[in-house]
Amino acid sequence: MTDKYLLVLDEGTTSTRAMLYAPDGTLGASAQQSLEQFYPRPGWVEHDPHEILDKTLACAREVIAKAGGPGRIAGIGVTNQRETVVAWDKQTGRALGVNGGRAIVWQDRRTADFCDALREAGHEPALQAKTGLLLDPYFSGSKMRW
Repeated sequence: MTDKYLLVLDEGTTSTRAMLYAPDGTLGASAQQSLEQFYPRPGWVEHDPHEILDKTLACAREVIAKAGGPGRIAGIGVTNQRETVVAWDKQTGRALGVNGGRAIVWQDRRTADFCDALREAGHEPALQAKTGLLLDPYFSGSKMRW
């Protein structure tokens, strides 16, 4: 590997990946690790955010080494699960949240009743006008309330 590379981190639902792309778009190297999903109740889906972080860093380090070190990286691009949510404690760096700090995954439906109540109370038009989003447990806002 002689050129500088774009490091792409792809944080997916079932795995995390790191890939190196050359300036001509060819794939220079890749690494992937699976992620455990937790289903504490029907309709609930959670991830361990520390596992996500640790495995993402491991994949990134693996491909950076294959590139010849961090000096060979021209930039970083990140894709992620988008509507999966977790809050982090600013002081400790630990995840806050449900079941020992797990992230609530985009597939999770635990806030369906709350969203239904807001919709029945007539709040959906205002929410959609302000955010462009529908009132649905898929989106992050109701998950953060949890």
